[in-house]
Amino acid sequence: MNIDLIKEKVEPHLTRERYEHTLRVAETAIQLAIRFDASKEKAQLAGILHDYAKYRSKEELASWIETSDLPNTLLDFHHELWHGPVGALMVERDFGVEDLEIRNAIHYHTTGRAKMSKLEMIIFLADYIEPGRKFPGVDEVRKTSKQDLEHACLMASQNTIRYLMSKQATIYPDTFHTYNDLTRRVYGG
Repeated sequence: MNIDLIKEKVEPHLTRERYEHTLRVAETAIQLAIRFDASKEKAQLAGILHDYAKYRSKEELASWIETSDLPNTLLDFHHELWHGPVGALMVERDFGVEDLEIRNAIHYHTTGRAKMSKLEMIIFLADYIEPGRKFPGVDEVRKTSKQDLEHACLMASQNTIRYLMSKQATIYPDTFHTYNDLTRRVYGG
């Protein structure tokens, strides 16, 4: 399946703004893949598909979680987290994406996880720094992303944790595992 056909199939499932975000994430992912020597094709495909399940109903997403091997503990956290793991399953069904690296990049694009692959970090970061994003700290992460993928991902993780804490929101364990793993990668120990 070619990328233009995939875009055509993804677009009806997203709002106009979210589709434009998706295109920017894919473009940012390509740039990061070039910069950090990863597959541009995989980065682009994962970027286009990363939010495929974003606007599915909470009931549909919960049903996928309950009837798949996804951990049911996901249901204990905000439904905004569900679209990544469910989307990774949906893209296999709807687009035939069997590449585990691409599916993992989609699965973990909001939370990250310990021992992320380069592609997973690229999608995690591209979603965070794409040019349409405007929030405190994003420019510093963009600047760091020009030199150091792991450090930029660590900064994004730190900012996310700080933001969620400021809102008294629960934080999914993978988000903490991301922070701990990247801290070890960047600073050692």
